Amino acid sequence: MCKQALCPTDLVHRQQIAVGTESHLPLPQGFAQGACQNLENKHCGCRSCNSPRPPFQLAALERQVFDFLGYQWAPILANFLHIIIVILGLFGTIQYRPRYIVVYAIWTAVWVTWNIFIICFYLEVGGLSKDSELLTFNISRHQSWWSENGPGCVRKEASMSGIRGLDNHSYISVIGCALEYRYIEVMHSSFQILIALVGFVYACYVVSVFTEEEDSFDFIGGFDPFPLYHVNEKPTNLLFKQTYL
Repeated sequence: MCKQALCPTDLVHRQQIAVGTESHLPLPQGFAQGACQNLENKHCGCRSCNSPRPPFQLAALERQVFDFLGYQWAPILANFLHIIIVILGLFGTIQYRPRYIVVYAIWTAVWVTWNIFIICFYLEVGGLSKDSELLTFNISRHQSWWSENGPGCVRKEASMSGIRGLDNHSYISVIGCALEYRYIEVMHSSFQILIALVGFVYACYVVSVFTEEEDSFDFIGGFDPFPLYHVNEKPTNLLFKQTYL
């Protein structure tokens, strides 16, 4: 159910009252009905855009959880910033703030670039190595959580008690994985790129709708303290004088 939009005739009437020039002459019926219906349709159409889309909103949270489990600090920071920008974009859509939506649209380009880098990292393109500690800032030697917990993976630990200095350590081997973990990370990044492209198109559409609504208000003087459609009424005593003349 849409919130009732403010009719152009109501705007004109309110502004005439504010400047003390209220007119009793109605607007043409065709203009009033057409303008009201057009504005209401745009308003309801924009409101329908604000309906949440759970799969797209949960995708970033899902990736953040698995990056936390794998201690991937660089993706964790990138995902956190992405979640903040997504919330900012949703706030701008609900509260009619086009600037926030533009910020989200610009961020989608950065987000696509980051995910392309992740794809190149795990596919070892351009001299990158998936075994490097680049994503952990050289703080730890952890790899992706999917490297040991992928579909079909069996994790085995072998003690290293016979080696001096490594009595408390164990050798971990992973076998039987149906899909290598780097391909899972590539699919995650590819899905994020797809969502970012859809979000960019959606952001451009919402900004265009807001711009059209602002233009429709300007058409009737919605943002002008003095309305464009203005009827100057003569005082009543002057009208009587003209009648007797």
